[in-house]
Amino acid sequence: MRSIVTSKAMTAGLIAATILTTALTIWLTLGLYAQRETDQRRQDILAAARQSALNFTSLDYRHYDRDSAHVLAGATGDFKKQFAAQTDQLTDLVAQNKSVSEGQVLEAGIVRSDENSARVLVVADSKVTNTAVPQGEARTYRLQLDLVHRDGRWLTSNVEFVG
Repeated sequence: MRSIVTSKAMTAGLIAATILTTALTIWLTLGLYAQRETDQRRQDILAAARQSALNFTSLDYRHYDRDSAHVLAGATGDFKKQFAAQTDQLTDLVAQNKSVSEGQVLEAGIVRSDENSARVLVVADSKVTNTAVPQGEARTYRLQLDLVHRDGRWLTSNVEFVG
């Protein structure tokens, strides 16, 4: 009788340990999945912001249509409307001045983000040549980019120059 009670107690203990171990494994797996999802979202946001800043600071009068199309492809909302509205004027201006800007993103950091929006600060340099400075001039930009998540992509909805 005593061995049956001990056997039942051991079986109950093993079942409880198995349930506890399974529950702990599921909880840890879900936490790890959520962390990976958050890390991937952050990487996607930073990649989109870096590309947008690079597109915005890299323009060449010889193929400005292509360069401005790259900016517009990563844009949405008011920023896209404003940039598109200025494209004809900018095309003439960069052609007259034979402007070339070769951008380079130095740093980017997320200020805030959630599943559908983000604000990113970007520091970028560019070497600008044109008819006024044919030898080139270095410029540094500090940009605040607002991004939104649409159709599986992070798009820039606003760009501001910040001091």
